[in-house]
Amino acid sequence: MEVVAISGQLRTDLGKKATKAVRNGGMIPCVLYGGDEIIHFSTNLKGVRDLIYTPNFKVAEVAIDGQVYKCFIKDIQWHPVTDEIVHLDFLRLIEGVPVKVEVPLRFNGVSPGVKNGGKLIQKLRRVKIRTTPEHLIGELNVDISKLLLNQSIRVRDIERGRDNIDVLNSPGVPVASVEVPRALRSATAAAEKAGEGEEEEEGASEEGAGEE
Repeated sequence: MEVVAISGQLRTDLGKKATKAVRNGGMIPCVLYGGDEIIHFSTNLKGVRDLIYTPNFKVAEVAIDGQVYKCFIKDIQWHPVTDEIVHLDFLRLIEGVPVKVEVPLRFNGVSPGVKNGGKLIQKLRRVKIRTTPEHLIGELNVDISKLLLNQSIRVRDIERGRDNIDVLNSPGVPVASVEVPRALRSATAAAEKAGEGEEEEEGASEEGAGEE
């Protein structure tokens, strides 16, 4: 799991004017929760870009006033018009204390259904898990090597890798399925119709031969 180092500046003035001044200075107001204290700080977009604009789950190590805190982004507030980041919430990772995070879901193997012309449709891209920081992982995997045409694989089939990770999504929710493309369905239907026509012709020929 990738760890991103961030430099933060401690904030002591938390008024509206001070917060506005932070944003006007090109910085992002942030709050770090968890443990016995709440820490207000600021950082720049460059520092958090790799945490936000990525499909991967990453942990942050935020250096603030000589201390380093291991954490992850819990919430992002966006400006409704400009889509700029206006605030970030971080949650501190404390050993032994369970946390809930969303991690990406990856596929292992090649589906036989896809080999036979089907289309793999991923219906769930991120999975919510609960675990302690020492067992935290960056992704979960699911094996699709036995997934046939018109079949689905579900949350219950996800490989957790270890017993101390709880998957919080409902077990019956579909993760991925192999659908038959319209062109393949049309070709199959045409082939079946042609086969039925040949059987009818063979039956008629046999009846004609019997009459003689």
